[in-house]
Parts: sequence; structure tokens; C-alpha cells
Amino acid sequence: MRPGEIVAEGLAPPAGPVLRFVGRIRTPWGPGECPKNIGKARETGRGARVELDPAFAPALLGLEIGQPVVLLYWLHEARRDLLRQSPRHIDGTRGTFALRSPNRPNSIGLATVRITALDGAAGTLGIDAIDCFDGTPLLDIKPWLERVDLPPAP
Repeated sequence: MRPGEIVAEGLAPPAGPVLRFVGRIRTPWGPGECPKNIGKARETGRGARVELDPAFAPALLGLEIGQPVVLLYWLHEARRDLLRQSPRHIDGTRGTFALRSPNRPNSIGLATVRITALDGAAGTLGIDAIDCFDGTPLLDIKPWLERVDLPPAP
């Protein structure tokens, strides 16, 4: 370990591939009322928050209000068996990997959001918006970095 690094107590590295939920996303949305994408969620003006498991609160160090971050979350109520889908907003059918639908073999959601509030001691982040159900399990938070996250020019 390097100087200044700390580890979460009782969280030994798992044997083999395992997903560990680090918290939950709190939203005003439930089934039947959730916006279909983050753009629609932003239009509502209704923000959301991230609540980390207390063991992961120290991992917020270095984040700032106003900063964009990428959230990876587990869409726990989505189907996992659709290979082709016919969304209402698109004419025709597309392969699941050509869509941002929650219905996919591994139901991992991804959203770039902006931090609106930050309480490192409590392990909470306010975020501008998100399009998932209240209580959605959070997998990870990563800083959005222009030099890394913008694709190269064609």
C-alpha cells in the first residue's frame, strides 16, 4: 500500500468475479413512472441522491460539487433475455447492444450526472437527475474526465 491509502474493514477481495453493491440510488421514481432516459429525467427538474454503504464513504474524497461523475448501477428489475428489441421511440427492431435499454444480458446501467451536493462523512451525493427506480443498487462511481471520456475525432 502507498502512503495515505486505506481499505474498507471486512471487505476482503472476493474469489472470482463478483459484483459488490456500494450503495443505493434514491430517486422519486417507481415502476410505471420512471423517465425512459436521463434527458427526460432532467426535464422533470427532480434530482436524486446516492447513499453509499458507510464502509465506502471514505472513497468520496476528491469529488466536488459541480463535478460530473459516471454512475454504474444494477437494473435489478430489468429483463435479461432480450437480444432484439422494438422500442416505442424508434421505428423497427434493433439489437440490444445498439440500445440503451435496461433489458440486456447484464443489466448494468450507466449515467453521467453532475454532483449537486456532497457529504463525505455521511457518504451521500446529491445528483442532478437519473432515470432509475428508487433503491436501485449502485455498483460504482467514476469521475467523468474529458481527456478520457470523449471519443477521438473521426
